[in-house]
Amino acid sequence: MIVIKSQRELDKMRKAGELVALAHQRLHELIAPGITTLELDKAAEEIIRKAGGIPSFKGVPCAYGGMDFPGSICASINSVVIHGIPDKTVLNEGDIISIDIGAILDGFHGDAARTFGVGTISDEAKALIMHTEEAFNQGMAKAVEGNRIRDISEAVQKYVEGQGYSVVRDFVGHGIGTEMHEEPQIPNYVTRERGVRITNGMTLAIEPMVNVGTWRVKVLDDKWTVVTLDGKLSAHHENTLAVMPNGPEILTRLY
Repeated sequence: MIVIKSQRELDKMRKAGELVALAHQRLHELIAPGITTLELDKAAEEIIRKAGGIPSFKGVPCAYGGMDFPGSICASINSVVIHGIPDKTVLNEGDIISIDIGAILDGFHGDAARTFGVGTISDEAKALIMHTEEAFNQGMAKAVEGNRIRDISEAVQKYVEGQGYSVVRDFVGHGIGTEMHEEPQIPNYVTRERGVRITNGMTLAIEPMVNVGTWRVKVLDDKWTVVTLDGKLSAHHENTLAVMPNGPEILTRLY
């Protein structure tokens, strides 16, 4: 069931989204060679809890029968696509890292991902990050009343493949609200399904996951970490947005 949000509920989602954006801003400041992903995780959790929020990801059951997710963020380095577990891994000069942050505030979720460079990165990595963010923008532009979910998917896929990259097909975007994952699912590629018609008041998490090489991925033995099958770089860009009469509004931003 797709839940259409009232103005009061959207106001709450803006506050949850702003908290996620604040955590991203702080981690962006901290990311540098020598820091560990666990240190980034602790910094994000501190910001979220200090504001009265709860990390959305911490304790989430594993879909593949593994342990509950132990971190407050997903920290995915280089060829890790999503769901990287924060640990004592040290970031090195030239790495890229995708940080996914979710927070619950007053019963509503905010969810956003960004990919950052660590120190000086290659031109290839810079281009990947830039095009992944633009893929999100292309998808978001189609999140308007009267379109269908397929229009978002087609815009993302067309842009990504037009730049010579591939989009991950095993994981998709989603609706969001009082639950982190609500209907509808939002693939980053065209399927046979047209998807539901988009209406004002829908809240969506659009999240292209873009690979330099093949779109195929595999899940590691920890049952969480998803990596590119060919070991090439991957980037991730996500925002929570609301479909509004004047166009889509990003909720995971600083107001």
